Amino acid sequence: MDAARAVELDGWTVGIADVASLGVIQFSCTILLTIVALWHADTSSSRRKSRKAHFSAPSSIRRKIMSSALSKELRGKHNTRSLPIRKDDEVRIVRGKYKGREGKVTQVYRKKWVIHVDRVQRDKSNGATAPIGIHPSNVVITTIKLDKDRRAILDRKDKKSDTAKDADVEMVD
Repeated sequence: MDAARAVELDGWTVGIADVASLGVIQFSCTILLTIVALWHADTSSSRRKSRKAHFSAPSSIRRKIMSSALSKELRGKHNTRSLPIRKDDEVRIVRGKYKGREGKVTQVYRKKWVIHVDRVQRDKSNGATAPIGIHPSNVVITTIKLDKDRRAILDRKDKKSDTAKDADVEMVD
C-alpha cells in the first residue's frame, strides 16, 4: 500500500494518507474539507498576484467587480443584495464627500474603476464642468434600469436564493 496519494477532483488537489498505517479510524469531514479548500489549483493567496489580477482585469471581469448594493426596497423585491452597475441606474451616494446626493449614472468608466453621476461635478478654472468619479461600492442603487438581459440576471439570482431557502427547509427534522 502507498503511504500517501494525491487525487485531483475538479481542480482540487486532495492528499489522502494511508489510514491504516496512521492508526486513525475516522477522519473528521470538516477538517478534511478545510484542508481541501486550501489546495485549489487556480487560487493564489499572494497579495502581489491578487492585486495584479484585480488591476489588470479585462472589462468583462471589471463589470462584475464594479457592483453596487441595492436599496432595502429593491433588496426585498428582487431577493438579491447587489448588481453590476450600469448607465441609467439611479443611485444614492452613501460614502465620501458627496454623501446623500442622488442622481442617474451617466457613465460607467471601467478603465478608471469609477462611475459618473449627474449633478456630481466640479467647475474647472476655464469655466467648464468636469464629472467626479465615484467608486461603485460607495453608492446604493435606488432604481434599476431594466431590460430583458437584466431581468434574466435578476430572475436567475432569485431562483438561486429560492433553492437555498428550500434546501434549509428540507434539512429540518
